[in-house]
Amino acid sequence: MASTCHRSVEYFEKTGLAVARLQWQLKSQPPPITQWRGEYFNDITLGGTPVLVRNDAAINFDWGTGAPAPSVNADRFSVRWTQTVNFTAAMYHFTLTVDDGARLWVNGHLLVDAWVDQAARTYTGDLYLPNGPATIELQYYENAGYAVAKLAWSGGGTTPPPPTPPPAGTVILDDRDAGFIKGGPAAGWRYEKEGYNNTLTWTTNNYNANSNYNWGRWYPSLAARRYEVFVYIPHRFTTTGQARYWINHADGYTLRIVDQSAYSNQWVSLGTYRFRGTGEDYVSLADVTFETTRSRLVAWDAVKWEPR
Repeated sequence: MASTCHRSVEYFEKTGLAVARLQWQLKSQPPPITQWRGEYFNDITLGGTPVLVRNDAAINFDWGTGAPAPSVNADRFSVRWTQTVNFTAAMYHFTLTVDDGARLWVNGHLLVDAWVDQAARTYTGDLYLPNGPATIELQYYENAGYAVAKLAWSGGGTTPPPPTPPPAGTVILDDRDAGFIKGGPAAGWRYEKEGYNNTLTWTTNNYNANSNYNWGRWYPSLAARRYEVFVYIPHRFTTTGQARYWINHADGYTLRIVDQSAYSNQWVSLGTYRFRGTGEDYVSLADVTFETTRSRLVAWDAVKWEPR
């Protein structure tokens, strides 16, 4: 049913010439959002009401020192792009290039967390997606200078290969197993139903070992022999570049620093060591990363010892 619009004009003329005109026209509607919904803000925090909402065919922008549109600042602006895509079940490789900062979510997973001022830099991440729709959200900001935002992905041809069975004698300790202990403020710990065996523990980082830092240790039940040690790095809650793992073995202590942000659902080797086969063997990780306090996320998941 067509809507009814009531119009009313009041006019008065006393003497002399008299003129009264009224006209109207249909105002053009914004284009429908069929690809990327781009919401543009004149700040760097995606705050308030966007000054522009438009359909972007692709996120493949190099604005240089210019503005994305007449209504948007050339500097100190931010954009939120969202789109729902139907994927075929497979592993996908995402490539993101930005100047300055960005965060990329794929199907609810924070795949890239790079919310910092920076020259153009490329980030990549791999993620297995099931059949069906998945939402992609890219948050971006430009502070000053050049502005670049480019996102693409590839894959979809094959499903992930089945995992290779570990060698006989392998020991795996997860963050919910009896051999894992933790300390520090209880309020600092967070838990998620993802990662290895669908569990992981995480917290924000501390710059150094102050009075409220959190730590966790994995105490395995091993035979006296050599093992290669692996830590499982989940795809989320892992933005620290300096996770400091200490391995206590038969020949002393060894520190291995892992960039957790560089891995996604992967086992990462910490090296091969000789172990005693006693209760003194362990791997330890604290939230002390020597990065700005509360600026990074640190995850505790599973540790694996494979005989060598």
